[in-house]
Amino acid sequence: MNCSQAPGFILMGLSSDPEKWPCLFSIILALYLLGLLGNLLLLLAIGTDVHLHTPMYFFLSQLSFVDICFITTTAPKMLEALWTGDGSISFSGCLTQFYFFLVFVDMDNLLLAVMAIDRYAAICHPLHYSVLMTPFRCGILVGGSWGVTNCVSLTHTLLLSPLYFRTNQEIPHFFCEFGPLILLSCSDIHLNEILVIILVGVIGISVVLCIVSSYGCIFYAVARVPSAQGKRKALSTCSSHLSVVLLFYSTIFATYLKPPSSSYSSEEVVVAVMYTLVTPTLNPFIYSLRNKDVKSSLRKIINME
Repeated sequence: MNCSQAPGFILMGLSSDPEKWPCLFSIILALYLLGLLGNLLLLLAIGTDVHLHTPMYFFLSQLSFVDICFITTTAPKMLEALWTGDGSISFSGCLTQFYFFLVFVDMDNLLLAVMAIDRYAAICHPLHYSVLMTPFRCGILVGGSWGVTNCVSLTHTLLLSPLYFRTNQEIPHFFCEFGPLILLSCSDIHLNEILVIILVGVIGISVVLCIVSSYGCIFYAVARVPSAQGKRKALSTCSSHLSVVLLFYSTIFATYLKPPSSSYSSEEVVVAVMYTLVTPTLNPFIYSLRNKDVKSSLRKIINME
């Protein structure tokens, strides 16, 4: 089979049945527009309301910005393929999509850890919260996360770029993901696989440990609160974050805690759609529906008050 250093690929997409494409196009477009609208409204609410200029909402605004970028990395190409029936993508386009996908999925990952740290500081050390979570430290946490994700993504992309791949091959997915892409390589991929295991292991384990340990301390502190009302008030500030964490990691683990496959089942494609499109779309609604401050700011924006 012919191999090339810069081949073109064909993304197989969500379904091989053309009769399903109009319906899938409508669903993906609706989710994409809803995700853009929800996250933009949340950004606008946080940006225009001075009462929301706190560390918690600063991190939430960063999450909304990342989610907008995240869904924009995959959804437009999905929509183009469903509309035209052409899933072809150039090698450079594939690497670009892979780079930004990795940046934003890792940023989602790290921001969830940063938000867990913020909740830990607010609940376990309320008297020192303003000293612990200064604007400078918040900026360091977010800036450091952006630096780490870009370095990791750039490393993976640079190691993929010199590899030879089989030409005119179908990628059994709707975007350029590492697993399906690396299976088409004609080159030695051991270094790439080892690096993925190391970096994903270090970042993934570190983030999970950070979130688990933060909430372990939070639950211990809440258990020592004498009143039931005080416990409910403390836990209410964590409920939205916990919901997002569970939604994000359940789909991520369902996708990546398995060996790479040369073909994707419909269930695996649905799970991939969940974490690339549905989860970023739901995040702003999860954070706003049970948050009185955000709802108040949104009502002012849409002139309901």
